[in-house]
Amino acid sequence: MFDSPLTETNKIFASTRYKSTISRIENHEETRIFCRHNMAHFLDVARIATILCQLENVEMPIDVIYTTALLHDIGRLEEIEKGTPHEIASVALAKDFLAITDFSEEEKASILDAIANHRNKNTTGFNRLFYMADKASRPCYACPAESQCHWDQHKKNLTILL
Repeated sequence: MFDSPLTETNKIFASTRYKSTISRIENHEETRIFCRHNMAHFLDVARIATILCQLENVEMPIDVIYTTALLHDIGRLEEIEKGTPHEIASVALAKDFLAITDFSEEEKASILDAIANHRNKNTTGFNRLFYMADKASRPCYACPAESQCHWDQHKKNLTILL
């Protein structure tokens, strides 16, 4: 094995509050036929975003990328329970989770900005790559519910991407 460069990411992942929040989201989405907001999705987004950053020569610490991925949909719980758009709720919740880390203020700002813009197709820089990774992580080409999905046809991943 090797030492993980994801020191700050793992602080969040190991927290009882994070595990509880993810468990509650998974319980709400247990019967959801469409894409779920779970650890598999978060890690797929992180890995694709890492690849995109390398391909586009965008320098972003891997710990920042993975933390952004772990937190970008954390607001789904509030969206499900209260109707708040999850990108807004995710930013508010992410601030609390970031408080237990040793990220610099600049890194925290990058994480929060990417979370806030992960549904904004008109963003730039790392935010744009993160947006693309989030969308590319969805395997529409193998989804049994694809024909019932509300996404526009041009937005669906009907071929294998990264």
